[in-house]
Amino acid sequence: MNQKKKYNISVEATLEVIGGKWKCVILCHLTRGKKRTSEFRRLMPGITQKMLTQQLRELEHDGIIRRISYNQVPPKVEYELTEYGWSLQSILDSLCAWGEQHIVRVYGDKFSVLEESILNE
Repeated sequence: MNQKKKYNISVEATLEVIGGKWKCVILCHLTRGKKRTSEFRRLMPGITQKMLTQQLRELEHDGIIRRISYNQVPPKVEYELTEYGWSLQSILDSLCAWGEQHIVRVYGDKFSVLEESILNE
């Protein structure tokens, strides 16, 4: 059992698990299916390998994603959302929708600032 912790407001617990610059981005990509590390690097060119590995490990530790290791040569590893991870889908969808509205409000046109991506269709 986890050590007792005190939160001032429950959103702190959410942000402890999915907060930071990259975790929600990783999770949004996983809502589109399993991903390999190389796919994350292509989809998220701004993330370093070290940071990606750290974020994936933390999400796995928290039970949000599952690491699937295939016993083959060369080794193959994929990541997918767990059932618990899928429970975040409505939160992720809301964050994307709000971000899109924010971009339109600030920049006027989402396509002028959003990269071409399957997630931005």
